[in-house]
Amino acid sequence: MMACSPSTTLVSNSLHLNKSTTQCRLHVHPTLSLNQNLRIYSKNFLKLSTTRYHATNTPFVAASAGVESPVLSEDTTGLLDSVKVFDLNGNGIPISDLWKDRKAVVAFARHFGCVLCRKRADYLASKKDILDASGVALVLIGPGSIDQAKAFAEQSQFEGEIYADPTHSSFEALNFVSGVLTTFTPNAGLKIIQLYMEGYRQDWKLSFEKDTVTRGGWKQGGIIVAGPGKNNISYLHKDKEAGDDPEIEDILKACCS
Repeated sequence: MMACSPSTTLVSNSLHLNKSTTQCRLHVHPTLSLNQNLRIYSKNFLKLSTTRYHATNTPFVAASAGVESPVLSEDTTGLLDSVKVFDLNGNGIPISDLWKDRKAVVAFARHFGCVLCRKRADYLASKKDILDASGVALVLIGPGSIDQAKAFAEQSQFEGEIYADPTHSSFEALNFVSGVLTTFTPNAGLKIIQLYMEGYRQDWKLSFEKDTVTRGGWKQGGIIVAGPGKNNISYLHKDKEAGDDPEIEDILKACCS
């Protein structure tokens, strides 16, 4: 067994970093051949900078089913410092102020009309009692106008805080994936059918507003757990496709354990 710091445990395409141990373990996924597992390990391992293996106060991030991003770079946290979002009253707030003095689960919606994002809002709000008991705020940010955010709030009855990012700068800073091929996927299509059967609906008026069509409609979102502290990002999930929600247990472990 090879010693390193911190330890890495690889399961399929998910990468989890643990600062508390000094062992490095490769866990072979039972449904994949050894060669497949080695290829996956190689692909992900090469993405890790060797300078990140020393002891550091830089926050480590457990990337679940989405795109793995073990550490937020200083460039990314610097970009976030310049991002401003707006509450439903039109007040501008530096995004890092949302978790500067508290811990927060912050969800990023594809856009305010998205049916998959309405499900994400309910998915997270279903655990709000646990978040409240742990003193963790629940926040949702969408790319779009304050009026779009107000419409989403009215339609979804989301129990957390809602902010608009008219310039999409938070999505750019976190480098969320984008493109038509990440939006129209078989998995996303099946989820949309299921959600319609459950009674969820897309707001087509919001979805076809010019800004959403030209920019927000093709960029995916994600979820972070952040704070207290402006640069303290302890969990990051980047959706690899529309509707790519991480396991709720992973989020709760990151924010409330």
